[in-house]
Amino acid sequence: MDLLSIMATLVPRNEFRSFNAGEICKMVEKYYPEDFSLQDRYVLENQLNHFVLDISQDAELRKIGTITELCRCLVETSRHTAYNLVDRLLHLLVTLPVSTASAERAFSALKIIKTRLCSKMEDGFLSNSLFVYIEGGIVEKYVYDDIIQDFKNLKTRRADL
Repeated sequence: MDLLSIMATLVPRNEFRSFNAGEICKMVEKYYPEDFSLQDRYVLENQLNHFVLDISQDAELRKIGTITELCRCLVETSRHTAYNLVDRLLHLLVTLPVSTASAERAFSALKIIKTRLCSKMEDGFLSNSLFVYIEGGIVEKYVYDDIIQDFKNLKTRRADL
């Protein structure tokens, strides 16, 4: 919800109501620590403030109603180079629904794979089973005979008695 509220404050059509660069930088630090260094977060705060002033003064840009349109417009007007960190943040926010959907799909698959009967599965076997279930398109490319032959070629784990 925090990231969605950031998205709402950055849409120009909303006239940047409740915009707060410091709060956005705190959210960036919390949710995207690998994507923005400490120095990037300081620069991002300045870029956000300049960005809001710049966009507020342009009548055409104030009509933009979505983050996707804003990204496109930044590229078309070459503002994406001046506000490179804002552009990076916008791209991360645009991909938010995709990353959330893939995580939900994985947990849904986990619920199907790990039933009460299979609740004692070890992590490695569970991970492999989930991979086969989630990435079925990739697995279809493998030939079962090749997998069986690779398994046969493995050394025996037990000493023959």
